[in-house]
Amino acid sequence: MPTSVTSGPGVQVCSLKVDTPQLIAPGAYTIVRFPFGAGEPTDQFEMHQAQQPDGYVVTDWATDDRSGLIWPSRYGWGHLYAMIQWESGGYTELRDQYVRDPLGLGPSPNDTTGTEHRPRSIGMQCFVKNHGIFVYPDTPLALRVYHNDSQPRRLTLAEFKLAIHLAD
Repeated sequence: MPTSVTSGPGVQVCSLKVDTPQLIAPGAYTIVRFPFGAGEPTDQFEMHQAQQPDGYVVTDWATDDRSGLIWPSRYGWGHLYAMIQWESGGYTELRDQYVRDPLGLGPSPNDTTGTEHRPRSIGMQCFVKNHGIFVYPDTPLALRVYHNDSQPRRLTLAEFKLAIHLAD
């Protein structure tokens, strides 16, 4: 990886967006998956690539949980942002959270943070959230969602963003 990707001053940003609906089963946290390449708003610092830092290659973003991972380009103070939109449904609770290493690939697996539980509102369910944490290049991050409806429901739109500020 080029030196300019992992060092130097300034904020490094990865911004992901998906508007292909994802069917989410009830009763379990699910990683939100994002397309690679032209489908991304921005990934100048190569934090969301089909060929991942550990050598694994994602061949189908829509079916592989690894497509939901952001691998921070450097150590620093990370600002996480998400926008989540659900279809209307019969749920009484929706949850979302950020998670460090949800697939157990690095040194601190399944460390959740920024978890929110939300009651259902009328119509479509739309939420925006943000949270700050320290991030590490060997520890991928993901956005996970959950609902308690009796049947699968569509996540209709999602965004997941990381901005890394240098931290000494």
